[in-house]
Amino acid sequence: MRVAFVGKGGSGKTTLSALFARRLARSGVPVLAVDGDINQHLSEALDPTAGAPPFTAPPLAAHLGDIKDLLRGDNPRIASREAMVKTTPPGRGSRLLRLLGDDELHTRHVQRVGGVPLMVTGAFDESDLGVACYHSKLGAVELYLSHLLDGPGEYLVMDMTAGADAFASGLFARFDMTFLVAEPTRRGVSVYRQYRDHAREYDIPLAVVGNKVTGEDDLLFLKEEVGDDLLTHVALSPWVRSAERGHPQGELEGVNRHALDVLRGAVDARPKDRQALHRHAVHFHLRNARSWANEATGQDLAAQVDPDFTPPPAPHL
Repeated sequence: MRVAFVGKGGSGKTTLSALFARRLARSGVPVLAVDGDINQHLSEALDPTAGAPPFTAPPLAAHLGDIKDLLRGDNPRIASREAMVKTTPPGRGSRLLRLLGDDELHTRHVQRVGGVPLMVTGAFDESDLGVACYHSKLGAVELYLSHLLDGPGEYLVMDMTAGADAFASGLFARFDMTFLVAEPTRRGVSVYRQYRDHAREYDIPLAVVGNKVTGEDDLLFLKEEVGDDLLTHVALSPWVRSAERGHPQGELEGVNRHALDVLRGAVDARPKDRQALHRHAVHFHLRNARSWANEATGQDLAAQVDPDFTPPPAPHL
């Protein structure tokens, strides 16, 4: 199952992404964390100890051409890597990947951090200023998700870019479950209303996780603002504060471990709809083709859609 964490900057979505991925990994299930935020801090959150080894695996964006060549495989509808854009959906002949499979992409780009396999999209740096938007960095992971054949009992956890930018591309429609992290303030829930409307349009499951909650007043505010979409809450955590300082003390509080288990229960209860994920991929590809990609490539990219392709079921573990 593919899980996205979204929220405004500073809401704690990176922290919760890391806590959730670590709890899954410690339970023994296959899990892959993906840092898709413009500020690449998921590695630090997964291993907050002072002096933790640096993350050295190359970012996905640095090898986009190679990733395109791998994923297009023998698909006759994609003539070259140049003709393959971030929304190009798989078709007959495309290379479909298993989560953490024995392939070039996972071998090159995955590094274990804090006991969790991690991939990063790549930071937005000075060389990009004025010539690119951050969503160009997300092209590789968008292609990866479109070509991913994740199976039962497997989890991909992605820390998305903050605020409304999370749905500035079709990437937001590539997940089985989306958790919106909200602090108990008006600014904290502002992104919720925007994301809720987009999620409803595409029938994307969305649940709100209250964060940094200090008492009943905070919970009451969140319930009044988001209603039944409030799934659970994470209390203001001394453990998280000590971890953010590089010296985590003890272990995460029991009430917060329980909240993480509630999140997993919501993910596990969600049926996998592989056909819907593929329909979303095709929809956003056709929309991007019309708006910019046809002109950029000099081709009619609608022809890349294979009408006879059906995503196969994932083999059981």
